[in-house]
Amino acid sequence: MPGLFRFAPLVVGLLLAVAAPLRAAETQIAVTLWDKGADSVMMDEAHMKAMGKMMAAMPMAMMGIQIDKATVPAGRVTFNVTNASSVLIHEMVISPLKPGQTELPYDADGIKVDEDAAMDLGEVAELDAGKTGSLTLDLGPGRYVLYCNIPGHFVGGMWVVLTVTP
Repeated sequence: MPGLFRFAPLVVGLLLAVAAPLRAAETQIAVTLWDKGADSVMMDEAHMKAMGKMMAAMPMAMMGIQIDKATVPAGRVTFNVTNASSVLIHEMVISPLKPGQTELPYDADGIKVDEDAAMDLGEVAELDAGKTGSLTLDLGPGRYVLYCNIPGHFVGGMWVVLTVTP
């Protein structure tokens, strides 16, 4: 019997080599949280009317979220988040979207999304200017919204939709 144990590392190594290709590849997404400086949180009337809504375009946005991939395959996804601001704190929260959903549950008094009602899946919490963080999730097919939920930032344009394919 003792002679068989000397082959154990070889057997384990072969099993790992065979199993490695069976694991799904992890997708990496670079996420950049940006703004146009300290005055970015000033909301105009158009932004106030749009509270909770995800509009097709916000050309005058003073802040936003940029992702390097808008569509990724289902599976393990790591969000590598950078707060590119030189002055403001930002965060990244992710919530699933139902088919046809165009707005998130919004707390007008708090000037932010109701994360519990939006069924948030996780977040990279408050990042100081210039800081980074990451979040890894297993995502199924569907659409998801990434947003900053610091008061006033969502309506300031800090959201983007991610599509996950089968």
